[in-house]
Amino acid sequence: MNQARPHMLYVCWGYPPCRGGGVYRALATANRFAEQGWKVTVLTADRETFHRFTGADLTLEERIHPDVEVVRVPFEWPILEADLRNWSKSRAANPKLWAKWRTKRDQIPFPETGYGPWRSTIEKAAEEIHQANKVDLTVATANPHVTFAAAYHLFKKSGVPYVMDYRDAWLLDVFSGDRLHEPNSRAARWERKLVNSAREVWFVNDPILDWHKDLYPEHAGKMHTVANGFDPDLVPSTQDRGPVTDRPLVFGYVGTVSPKVPLADFVKGWQLAKEQSEDLRDAKVKIHGYLGYYAQPRADMLGILNAAAEDGVSYEGPVGKAEIAKAYDEFDVQLLMLGKGRYVTSGKVFEYLATGLPIVSVHDPMNAASDVLRGHPLWFPVKDVENPETIAEALIEAARAARTADEGIRAKAREFGASYRRDLQMDPRIQALAERVGAVV
Repeated sequence: MNQARPHMLYVCWGYPPCRGGGVYRALATANRFAEQGWKVTVLTADRETFHRFTGADLTLEERIHPDVEVVRVPFEWPILEADLRNWSKSRAANPKLWAKWRTKRDQIPFPETGYGPWRSTIEKAAEEIHQANKVDLTVATANPHVTFAAAYHLFKKSGVPYVMDYRDAWLLDVFSGDRLHEPNSRAARWERKLVNSAREVWFVNDPILDWHKDLYPEHAGKMHTVANGFDPDLVPSTQDRGPVTDRPLVFGYVGTVSPKVPLADFVKGWQLAKEQSEDLRDAKVKIHGYLGYYAQPRADMLGILNAAAEDGVSYEGPVGKAEIAKAYDEFDVQLLMLGKGRYVTSGKVFEYLATGLPIVSVHDPMNAASDVLRGHPLWFPVKDVENPETIAEALIEAARAARTADEGIRAKAREFGASYRRDLQMDPRIQALAERVGAVV
């Protein structure tokens, strides 16, 4: 039995200052292990990667627990290299042919475009970390799924148990429900091998968990739902401000607006609602976050929002996680806009729940987020997200609630949300893992 602090190696690609959606789970996971008495080493990409490709949120680095050691290793992403001076002659001569060649080359070390070549770098780094200070447990989070290869490498070479933490899924398209890779594909073979040797496998919601239990019934016992939850120190005050009676309402969205989000449908519904309801006559919509997955806003999304400026819609740009409470303080109603998918939850749903404010779900009713929100007393789901009329109906109902909901209803909403604190989701698994690796914390 290890009487010293157990050592957990956390392997992830997106870690502060990365601003991607999954970074909050990564930050919280490493921090929580440290808070529970573990020695934690994070293995991740270098800062330059995030500054160049995803956008960076420097405020998040301040949130890293002081006992967490961060090891950053180089990551190359040639396909996204925009500086023509760094292109090879062959790429400059025929960019499309080069892209096809690069895609195939990426998948030689590991079946994942863009990330495959990182396998050797993180395997070597994981081994060096273990040699310097024995690792008792590896937790690898995806995506990218190449992080699992480093955990598997340490298991095969030194017997270190590992956990696979999925934010989404590898073989499952969480939006369409279709299978992404055939059963005999390299990706499928890799996943079977990884799941077979894993100590635990985590998923963010029950629908994704159930899909994988059906796929790997012999390993169902090691699979667990570890929902994202919200981080108490990063959410706005839950102190209720009461009904809004003397000013225009503010509807707000915080998060990445992906191409799957029904942004155009929402704007049409918003315009209808403003025509139909006096409560919304002078109301505003504030969109905080990135438009698309990269630092540069997508022109089509920006165009949709700018065209609705006269209707009170504004794009506020990205907001640092540490300043996010200020953004929420302006909201009277929250907009949960998501792409369609039975397996889609989104991390922001838990953050929204923490506020106790009304929530309008602008997403398909079958999304997994509906399972989380069902029972919330100030939840206003859209019945048909492709029908602007039903979007308008939900917006009007939420506006009326923002102006009339009494303290009793608002208190129940805050109580409902409090059960989704992230530590409450994570602690049972951390304790179970400490017991299984024979560690004392």
